[in-house]
Amino acid sequence: MEEYNITEGGAEESPVYSQITMEYVDSQTNKARKKGMVQGILLAFGIVILATGIYAAVSAVLMIANGSFYSKIFGSSASSVLDKKSIDKLDNLYSLIESTYLEDTDKKELQEGIYKGMLEALDDPYSVYYNKEEFEEMMEGTSGTFEGIGAYLTQDPETKVITVVRPIKDSPAEAAGMLADDIVVEVDGEDITGQDINLVVSKLRGPKGTEVSVGVMREGTDDVITFKLKRDEINAVTVDSKMLDDDIGYIQISEFADATADQFREAFDNLEEQGMKSLIIDLRSNGGGYVDISVEIADRLVKDGVIVSVEDKHGLSYKYEDKGDENYLKVPCVLLVDGNTASASEILTGALRDHGLVTVIGTQTFGKGITQIITPLDDGSGVKITNSKYFPPDGEDIHGIGIKPDIVVEWDDEKYKADGTDNQLEAAKDFLKNKQGEAK
Repeated sequence: MEEYNITEGGAEESPVYSQITMEYVDSQTNKARKKGMVQGILLAFGIVILATGIYAAVSAVLMIANGSFYSKIFGSSASSVLDKKSIDKLDNLYSLIESTYLEDTDKKELQEGIYKGMLEALDDPYSVYYNKEEFEEMMEGTSGTFEGIGAYLTQDPETKVITVVRPIKDSPAEAAGMLADDIVVEVDGEDITGQDINLVVSKLRGPKGTEVSVGVMREGTDDVITFKLKRDEINAVTVDSKMLDDDIGYIQISEFADATADQFREAFDNLEEQGMKSLIIDLRSNGGGYVDISVEIADRLVKDGVIVSVEDKHGLSYKYEDKGDENYLKVPCVLLVDGNTASASEILTGALRDHGLVTVIGTQTFGKGITQIITPLDDGSGVKITNSKYFPPDGEDIHGIGIKPDIVVEWDDEKYKADGTDNQLEAAKDFLKNKQGEAK
């Protein structure tokens, strides 16, 4: 055993004691070092949190100031139309309605009104918001089969007047005596004046066998004529064809729906097989439809070249061109048009005219030189928005102007009512007979 020698100055350390002391000092030093490191890390972390908090607070203040904070909360971009002021205003309006409006309200209907109002604010009669039911019915109508009264309708974009273009063959509307140019003013006793045509159509459609009353105004009468109609399944054949005298083929296209291109090809091929020597394509009262379908039909008739050019808001353009195959129009042709020939119908008219394939007879077309895109939304609703302008092959801007016929023939309504004579069709037939005579 080692001994300690006590002296006046204190204890003299033995070798063992010295070793223990050094280990203790090292241990304490390491503990202090580790403690300092932990404290440093915690301090740095705290500084980061504090800086982040200050940055977030400053950002929030700035976002609140410019309204984008509310947009972020609602999942929108900083440029959203729903800024702080607009959200506050909507909430204030809703509070006023809830507290003062006489009748009960439906929050969902008020929300739908906001969406409709946004599209209406574009001041474009062709850009429309559709709720889920309206959107489903609109898309159903383009398939060619639906349940309703069976009548083609059109709406004047300025006056909002809804007019019957014509009843569909063998439909409840035709059987009841509804006529072209009847102005629709009531549905089930409700005044529909000024309502969007798609909303009116949704009211006219319904399950087969159900009844609906339709009130119309007719030229020469002072009172509303009311039809009691039973809805039925409507198979809207969009292409009608027949062979007229002198081997003149006749094809009427009522609209450009999903099945129209196939129906047109079938009708055209059938007339060719029958020995068609000339052709009348009737686009009167055809308000349009799918651009792609009209282009597809034009492709069947045009030999080669541009069919139509479209240009968007950014100046980006795209040209639809003929595929250049051997199937094209090889006989004299008249295109019948009128003031209700619009949109996709004018695309086909412009393409055939500019390629020198037809003689246009009738009256000035409507002049709808813009196209729309239909977009479904996540909740089943949808929108139709004007997205581009189109130009026929020669580059003419027809929007708001229309296409002037090569031969102007005004519609003779009195003659038609007297004995059913279609004077414009007769003019087309006479023109083609003369053409055939010249070719002999």
